Amino acid sequence: MPHRTFLAFIFPSILAMVLFITLPIVSVVVQSLFVQHEAVLITVENCDPFGCSSQTRVDTEAMAKLKAEQPMGQFAGLANYVNRNHLAVDEIRHILAVNNGFGDVVARIFNLPLYKALSFTLVYCFLVTPLAMALGFSIALAVNTLPGLLKGPTIFVSILPMIITPLVGSLILAWMFNPSGILGASLQSLTGDPTLSLRASPVLTWIVLLVYGVWTNGPFSFVVFYAGLQTVPQDTVESAKIDGASRWEVIRHVIIPHLAPLATFVALVQLMDNFRVFEPIV
Repeated sequence: MPHRTFLAFIFPSILAMVLFITLPIVSVVVQSLFVQHEAVLITVENCDPFGCSSQTRVDTEAMAKLKAEQPMGQFAGLANYVNRNHLAVDEIRHILAVNNGFGDVVARIFNLPLYKALSFTLVYCFLVTPLAMALGFSIALAVNTLPGLLKGPTIFVSILPMIITPLVGSLILAWMFNPSGILGASLQSLTGDPTLSLRASPVLTWIVLLVYGVWTNGPFSFVVFYAGLQTVPQDTVESAKIDGASRWEVIRHVIIPHLAPLATFVALVQLMDNFRVFEPIV
């Protein structure tokens, strides 16, 4: 009987994990063993009163037949995993062969698609995560000291970026920083440069994406840290104040050690989310 009760409680969670986590992972692994069919090309000769010309086009009938026979594509096995072309080995070897200095080599390597995306992802993760945690922790400390009547509205406003879906937030960001948007037009007015566009500069684009990442990740850190602040032993805080500890010393020696496990949890969750960042970039 106890086992049946345990299974009855855990079965919905197991079913949801199988349907929404396990099966998609298995599906992706299976699909990774196949590659798209190569295009079947045919040469068609067109003649008119002015002469004949040859045209190469895709044989739609042959392609439809291939897709009907092998809907998942051509089986490639582990070729996608052992293919060194993904790492741009030949391109890197060529860059090293025409070495024009360390800076030029690094710049050209990180301009390759894979390494450009990898460098952005790493920079995004290791800048956005600590900045968002610091922002969330600061807001949590500030809200925790507010009067009761102000806490509710402040919490609501603070978690708004987390409520907005990433796609909608990305569109809002794009509109705001558009040259005709409120922030884009304001920057043009401040700098006196009517041609200034944040989208035209890679550095400014990176900064905008980092700001967006901190803005969207901060509320999660705030919620977790604010909940953790409610569990801080008040007698310990009062004892530290009686002993002459300043507010910063209370935060450093009492609150931060108490919230350290939560900080580890927040960092891991946000690192995983930031590694999968997609909407703001698109």
